[in-house]
Amino acid sequence: MSNYNLVKMQKKLKKYIDEMRFHHTLGVMYTAASLAMCHGEDIERTQVAGLLHDCAKCIPNTKKLKLCAQKNIPVSEIEQKSPYLLHARIGAYIAREKYHVEDPEILSAIEFHTTGKAEMTLLEKIIFIADYIEPMRNKAANLPEIRSLAFRDIDRAVYLTMRDTIMYLEKEKSCLDNQTIVAYNYYKELVEKKEA
Repeated sequence: MSNYNLVKMQKKLKKYIDEMRFHHTLGVMYTAASLAMCHGEDIERTQVAGLLHDCAKCIPNTKKLKLCAQKNIPVSEIEQKSPYLLHARIGAYIAREKYHVEDPEILSAIEFHTTGKAEMTLLEKIIFIADYIEPMRNKAANLPEIRSLAFRDIDRAVYLTMRDTIMYLEKEKSCLDNQTIVAYNYYKELVEKKEA
């Protein structure tokens, strides 16, 4: 059992992100804690990952690229073109360096909360989903269905979240990370096998 000081972390985090982002972050943290209770994941670890998932979100894009170059954080071609995607990867770095989080699974949940990945751990799935369904979110397609599913069948909720995200990004002609496509195909196959 770890002993993170969540109150101290919240106070520190509040200095680095704007008010809307802070409220979203608390929503993700509480949603993640609820999902952890439902699915049997460690609540404290889940809260830490939820609290810190967007800790790098408010860093300007040019600074994100500079930071990656300075700290040898790998940047993909798509991240080079769309540096806002780097907040997850940099967030994992900041969680380790500034908030002293050493748990590799928490760091991975932060790193992959935007793109997802194939074969996610339960903690990774919880943060990925909590970011999508937290109470302040209201624009995404099929939210009521995904919110309900997240507590009953988390793999199916992950699959639908990825499907809807890909459809939205394609419609908006936004950058789509290849990691998301790989993850989507993995969860699509997993859900179809379960249903067969």
